[in-house]
Parts: sequence; C-alpha cells; structure tokens
Amino acid sequence: MIQITDTLAIDDREIEERFVRASGPGGQNVNKVSTAVQLRFDVNASSIPNEVKTRLMTIAGSRMTTEGVLVIDAREHRTQLQNREAARARLIEFIARATRKPKNRRATKPSKQAKEKRLVSKKRRGQIKAARKAGGDE
Repeated sequence: MIQITDTLAIDDREIEERFVRASGPGGQNVNKVSTAVQLRFDVNASSIPNEVKTRLMTIAGSRMTTEGVLVIDAREHRTQLQNREAARARLIEFIARATRKPKNRRATKPSKQAKEKRLVSKKRRGQIKAARKAGGDE
C-alpha cells in the first residue's frame, strides 16, 4: 500500500511500472541498462474517490491518456531505483494535490468609492494628455 494522506492509500497493484532505456548523456551505461521508469496509473479503475479522480484528471492535463491512464515518466537519475522512487513521489504529489478541495470563489464588486477613484484618475490622466496636445502649437 502506498500512503497518500492519513485517510487515503492506493494499492501497489494499481500501479504499472515499465523500465525503458533513458536517452541523453550517460555513455555506455545508457545503451545497456533500462534505468528510466514509465509509471502508469489507471485513474478510472483506481480505488480513490470520484471527486478526487476528476480533480486528478484536471491536474494531470497532458499526462492523461484518452483511456484515463496517468503516465509519469522519470529519467532524471542514473539508477532504476531512484527513478522509480521519483516517479512514485510524483504520483503521490499529484494525488495529494487532487485531494485538496479548491476554495469556493465569492463574486465581488468594486465599491462605489473605488469606482469613483478610478474615474477621477482617468479624468486627470486625460487632462494631462490634452494639455500636452494644446501646448504643442507654439
């Protein structure tokens, strides 16, 4: 079990990990060893609550496939173990962010005084510009 929050945990069986060869620098090691990790987490089939699933899909963005699978690619480290831990940490962070409910936004209007202040400053600025125009004939 992977603990996300105090009340939420996901089973290891819900995660699929593939090890692939990483690109970039690394010399001969990069050609021999599959150190990069591609972690796949099927959000739709997972045991997390539905409201968390919908927020997770929104947060994940382009990392989500059309089938509802979250794909996390980790290749920053030279070892398979470190990349695996990094991918799992990213998954935990995504799900933890999705568990937090966004604050409800309350619609507000500018006060009468704020509107008046804005109009006065616009008028003053217009007068400054008009004065420049009028003074240019001399």
